Amino acid sequence: MNKIANKQEFISRIKNNSVVMIGGFMGVGSPDYLIECILETEIKDLIIISNDTCFVNKGVGKLVGNKRVKKVIASHIGTNPETGRQMNAGEIEVELIPQGTLAERIRCAGAGLGGVLTPTGIGTVVESNKNKITINGKSYLLELPLYADIALIKAAKADTYGNLVYRRAARNFNPIMAMAAKLVIAEVEEIVEVGDLDPDEVMTPGIFVDMIVPAKSLC
Repeated sequence: MNKIANKQEFISRIKNNSVVMIGGFMGVGSPDYLIECILETEIKDLIIISNDTCFVNKGVGKLVGNKRVKKVIASHIGTNPETGRQMNAGEIEVELIPQGTLAERIRCAGAGLGGVLTPTGIGTVVESNKNKITINGKSYLLELPLYADIALIKAAKADTYGNLVYRRAARNFNPIMAMAAKLVIAEVEEIVEVGDLDPDEVMTPGIFVDMIVPAKSLC
């Protein structure tokens, strides 16, 4: 099964108000070409789930700066002053989640779990409106799975079936996001035929990937 898609094919699957996970960590491993393609359209009011909002002119930061996002769910926004400005002006909603909790909530969604118990956030604003559970005398917060309509991720290499290989630190949020969305679209730098990848290299099996889009350098 060949999962290679062009720009028009993947863009047609993204709608206003979609919940979109975007891989990357401070821009490392971000699907920059997919983001650029979205900016060429009128798509707006996205709910973005990402580790951070990167920088003003890079990665997720471009979507924020161009007013395509109505809500951000992330672990921090400090490297992008525009996100903070929009939040303080009431132009965007921001939900901050501790980084480890964010990762585990995404992982729970991909694994089909009902949630994760964590002591992180006990005694802080993080515990507001959340179930608190005591086990063996220690308090935990029940953090629920975090799902998305679409995941936009970045890989260094893929075969035509969608088996993915990441390069170094790009395997940050990309692998877990590939398991937690209804539709997974991967931007890929190099595409090979099925059978050309060493199975030991594969970090995301193709069964989780719906579309692979050649990076801009391959177009």
